[in-house]
Amino acid sequence: MPKFAYLLSARWLREGLGMAFFILLARRSAATYGEFMLAISLGAILLLVGEFGLNLPLVSLLNDKERQGEALGQVLFLKVVLLFGAFGGTLIFVHWQGYAPGLQQVMLIIGMGVALEAVATTFFVAFQVEGRQDLEGRIKAVAAAAGLGYGIATLLLGAAPLTIALFKIIETLVFIVAGAYLISQRLVVRWPSLKGIWSIAQRGLVFALIEIAAIIYNKANLFFLQRYGGVHGVAQYSVTNTLVDGFSGVVSNLLLQSVLFPLFVKLWDTDKTQVSHLAQNTARWLLAAALPLMFVLAVESDRLIPLVYGSQYQDAIWLQRILVATIICGFLHNLAALLMVSMHRERLLLVFYLSGLAINLAACSLLVPAFTLLGAALAIILTKAAVASLTISYCQREIRLIPLKPFIHLTGAALLGLAAYFLARPFMLRGFAEALAILPTGVLAWRWWRQEK
Repeated sequence: MPKFAYLLSARWLREGLGMAFFILLARRSAATYGEFMLAISLGAILLLVGEFGLNLPLVSLLNDKERQGEALGQVLFLKVVLLFGAFGGTLIFVHWQGYAPGLQQVMLIIGMGVALEAVATTFFVAFQVEGRQDLEGRIKAVAAAAGLGYGIATLLLGAAPLTIALFKIIETLVFIVAGAYLISQRLVVRWPSLKGIWSIAQRGLVFALIEIAAIIYNKANLFFLQRYGGVHGVAQYSVTNTLVDGFSGVVSNLLLQSVLFPLFVKLWDTDKTQVSHLAQNTARWLLAAALPLMFVLAVESDRLIPLVYGSQYQDAIWLQRILVATIICGFLHNLAALLMVSMHRERLLLVFYLSGLAINLAACSLLVPAFTLLGAALAIILTKAAVASLTISYCQREIRLIPLKPFIHLTGAALLGLAAYFLARPFMLRGFAEALAILPTGVLAWRWWRQEK
């Protein structure tokens, strides 16, 4: 838990500053906010192209103490080469889409800032393998203060969008400089051989395709929205997606990938029973967290979004009530996907992700032109539900990921809470009825916690 706490504290600082920045941006101009969110989505795709799925096999390579410097050198070299190619592709893409010059410049600046994080994550993986998540947390906290602090200051001073967009470059440069300095104090990064580069590229290929497929099917609807709904449609969707997806990101990136995944990798070949027990316990707690979170975000959307972002985001209110369905899919799918990688079933996982990509592109092509915002929401829900059903079903068959008894108890608690909410809502204040709805799940979680002590 201390490892998770280090990352969580840095994440909350970064998320807090990021939330302040994007709230200010959204209140200043919905159009500019939409442009920035589109640029960040493009950058997220470039980031995974640059990472090329190398972070997951790097965990295994770094367990060999004698080859750590060589492994880091190989991964860094590959990432830099891939990023150059990705930037060239970006120039072609923004020209092909016919974006206005101002939007093109914003997308290139922010996209570059996001994409260059691929270099920094190499150092972060090394820290995670050594159990030094505290170093990663400190770097992220300092970088967030520098980059997002700059962004907030320029926003408050009324700077132009292009000046504000530099916030991401600043944050990422701090990532890279600080990470490189700290890793140089711990080991010597060696210049890679061509044979070694080819070997690790082959190992990373499957993971690269997995991650690229995942980011495209997560972000494709935004580019369809830009075409059929403009930056204002992107802004409406992004407001609620930032809230909903943010919670999934905390669980996936911090608890699952940074803390539990290295344990799964180490234990799978030596103690499958312990992996099964750890995964089952994680799954039930993820379910217990997801259900109340989904309920609160859905019923409070009409108060939360206007309070935070302003009255100009009315469509985001009903969108949030729909998009909360992706939370439970995201929680359990991310756990199942990392388990499949630990089981060395990454090729099957790639088939699942490519299936999701095909479903998503078909859904976006059919639904977004016809229903715009609703179509974008339905496309991502359909995609995430389909991919989650595939990965969870596989892990359920292999290690009984979701044990029957806790699942029945949670389902009963959730149904009891919903019944209490609908019965009590006409007779008491809204907040009390909502608290009554999540009470049964809270009591069940408390009982689990007491049993584990």
